[in-house]
Amino acid sequence: MTKKKAVIEVKDLTKKFGGFTAVDKISFSVFSGEIVGFLGPNGAGKTTTIQMLLDLVTPTSGMVRMFGKDMKKAREEILNRVNFSSAYVAMPYNLKVWENLATFGRLYGVGNLKQKIKELADFFEITDLLPKMTGSLSSGQATRVNLAKALINDPELLLLDEPTASLDPDVADKTRKLLLQIQKEKGVTVLYTSHNMVEVEEICNRVVFINKGKITDTGTPGELVKKYGHKDLNDVFLTIVRGGEN
Repeated sequence: MTKKKAVIEVKDLTKKFGGFTAVDKISFSVFSGEIVGFLGPNGAGKTTTIQMLLDLVTPTSGMVRMFGKDMKKAREEILNRVNFSSAYVAMPYNLKVWENLATFGRLYGVGNLKQKIKELADFFEITDLLPKMTGSLSSGQATRVNLAKALINDPELLLLDEPTASLDPDVADKTRKLLLQIQKEKGVTVLYTSHNMVEVEEICNRVVFINKGKITDTGTPGELVKKYGHKDLNDVFLTIVRGGEN
């Protein structure tokens, strides 16, 4: 069996803000084609870690390698192969949906951009939204547009920060199915943060738990449920967050 390549390699990654350590010497890897849940409570260090992976925040110390290359030495090459979507990062409200997609497409140097936007609009069922102002969209519509934006450059790695937060159950379910379809059809690697453990059990091959800036455990959802003797990943989450107390 061919060993999968590491798409993300993090070693002893640390970020301090003054006297506060947000991320404390964490190490983990994400392999090609995986959907990996990056889990923890609010303030655990998830978003800071993703910001360091995107080179939006400079690490205090430690190493980030993506696609086998050092982020510090190959930043532009790496970021051209990556994209990002978050429930908490909005696209400009005063542009139409197609204008936003076209702007991001040009930033990535996407060829045949009109055709690419059409394909993504069909895939995410947002063709009717293209002429609308982005600020007029519902949360579910904005999520689909954000995911379309995140695929505009055919990324090999997708970083998703709570992409289904605030969505109603129907739209959240459709979003999860779309992500699984993207993984299957395009072979995209995904690092995924969520507070919805049912969602994580449904789509993630493996999970990495972070709490108070430190990696506390990792494994498949099934392995961790068995290890902690619980019935589901939600109880595992509560046990880890509470420091081992049920």
